[in-house]
Amino acid sequence: MDNYKKDFPILENRNIAYLDNGATTQKPIQVIDALTEFYKNYNANPHRGAYGLSIEATEKYEDTRTKIAKFINARHREEIIFSKNATESLNLIAYSYGPNNLSENDEVVLSIMEHHSNLVPWQKITKQTKSTLKYMYINNNYEISDEEIETKITDKTKIVGITHVSNVLGTINNLKKIIKYAHKKGAIVIVDASQSIPHMRIDVQDMDADFLVFSGHKMLAPLGIGVLYGKKQLLNDMTPFLMGGDMIEYVYEQDTTFAPLPNKFEAGTQNVEGVIGLGSAIDYIESIGYEEIQKIEKELTEYAIDKLSKLEFLTLYLTKNKLNHSSVISFNIKGVHPHDVATILDSQGVCVRSGNHCAQPLMRFLGIDSTCRASLYFYNTKEDIDKLVNGLQTAYNMFKKYIK
Repeated sequence: MDNYKKDFPILENRNIAYLDNGATTQKPIQVIDALTEFYKNYNANPHRGAYGLSIEATEKYEDTRTKIAKFINARHREEIIFSKNATESLNLIAYSYGPNNLSENDEVVLSIMEHHSNLVPWQKITKQTKSTLKYMYINNNYEISDEEIETKITDKTKIVGITHVSNVLGTINNLKKIIKYAHKKGAIVIVDASQSIPHMRIDVQDMDADFLVFSGHKMLAPLGIGVLYGKKQLLNDMTPFLMGGDMIEYVYEQDTTFAPLPNKFEAGTQNVEGVIGLGSAIDYIESIGYEEIQKIEKELTEYAIDKLSKLEFLTLYLTKNKLNHSSVISFNIKGVHPHDVATILDSQGVCVRSGNHCAQPLMRFLGIDSTCRASLYFYNTKEDIDKLVNGLQTAYNMFKKYIK
């Protein structure tokens, strides 16, 4: 197994087992260098200047849009909208699409696994439009059954929101089934690909998603850059979410006409360095290849689950179906608060997430308050997992006399 840590300065400079990739990934030197090169050689405001430097910045910015369209196999480059992150992309959909397409007696259906960013906006929009918010729940294997899909998505359903991969459970949802069934009922589908696109190839045409969002920082790119993909006709019919510079056609004293896609949804000066960094991150991922990434992650995840399963004091929250599970592993030491466990792990040089992972309804459904979460990426190693296992044993030994 190749050791890709050499490409990541922070992993070379610090003696840590970084296992919080579901929150954000570390950045390879190639991405860091791309940011430096932009500021050294191309820094100007895109779309604003008739001079050479601004034109070059515009070309770099727009070339990345084309690259992303190809990366996810969008039909049109203008179907790619840049945002701050997946959260902003989801809010854009909720506020620009929701109010004009929902009314009383309509239903919005989400999974109970959704991140708050694909849940809280729909609470507000359904209340505003007097429509109904419903949930698809998971079974004992942490999966959404076909029966649940077909029961919850009905002729009243107008919008379905679904995470591709749960950021808590690692469950890979059956998107093709959900999208096909939702379309059959006349609903559109919003896919949150934040936890999937770093790990697997996304083809929006094959998937037939109506909208798909993701954050760059979870796939090696800088913080503060996100993407919204939407089918062209849907985006054309939507009103802008943010108003300001560069998203207008003509402004009069009392009226304004909006620019065509994609500018209509990109008000103000954008995070150009983030876009450049995202383009570089995509190049880096393509240079390794998803096949290689998945091969490494499969071996690491199986190794981790095997080691963790042998710790009798641990509760694991994951599906038994290996084909439906990603590289996210949630767990608790019985009787010990996850924050205490994570703090002790940190003292051992192991970085994991603890808390509700912005998924409180899921936690409540599971009957727990929070978990620890280890989320792996291709630059992790079996040594990282061994450190995790040893750290958990240390934490248990510290608390076992207090555990009832």
